[in-house]
Amino acid sequence: MFGQRRGGAVAGAAGRVVPLDPDRGLVRAAQADLARFDALYRKYLAQVYSLAYHELRDHHEAEDVTERTFLLALGALPRFHEEAPADAAPEASTFRVWLLRIARNVVANHRRGARRRPTAPLEAAGALAAPDDPQGRVLARDEASAAWAAVARLPGDRRRAVVLRFVEEMSTAEIAGVLGRSEGAVRVLLHRALRSVARDLAARDPAAREEAP
Repeated sequence: MFGQRRGGAVAGAAGRVVPLDPDRGLVRAAQADLARFDALYRKYLAQVYSLAYHELRDHHEAEDVTERTFLLALGALPRFHEEAPADAAPEASTFRVWLLRIARNVVANHRRGARRRPTAPLEAAGALAAPDDPQGRVLARDEASAAWAAVARLPGDRRRAVVLRFVEEMSTAEIAGVLGRSEGAVRVLLHRALRSVARDLAARDPAAREEAP
């Protein structure tokens, strides 16, 4: 149970200051009236879809996973509460982490039940990383597309950690909550993932080999 509130945080039983879930107000409103879940849906629709798309590389499949994720979240919302394992960071108990954990499970179930399909092109993923500078946009899009293609070749949780960190802009603690790992393990995943991407790009571009770690 949480203890005394201090501004934007509460003090736990051990005296540790625990940040409040920024979505607490929206969650409580939706728990009192499920029709108000729409605010949470609109807030996180793009993030859930983005996570699903980066996993599945197919817009229709990503839309299906997104729909099922929110349906499951809506059904389970009355039972949601801010509670994390004793050794987890406070961020691991937020609604955002809980929702993306559901999305991760839906993606896994989708893969188990779906036939194997060729991966979709990564131009859309590359465009996400393209800067606003018009003069460098074309080159940056090509480079970003190659980088995301390398990310797509990473094994499971390494790929997921990169997407959650650099696409969803989640903290290490939040990623740990979504993946069910410790923060230290997430840092190792990210470090190894980025080294693998650098080596992959260097192997495919001889001119860049000297820059790879």
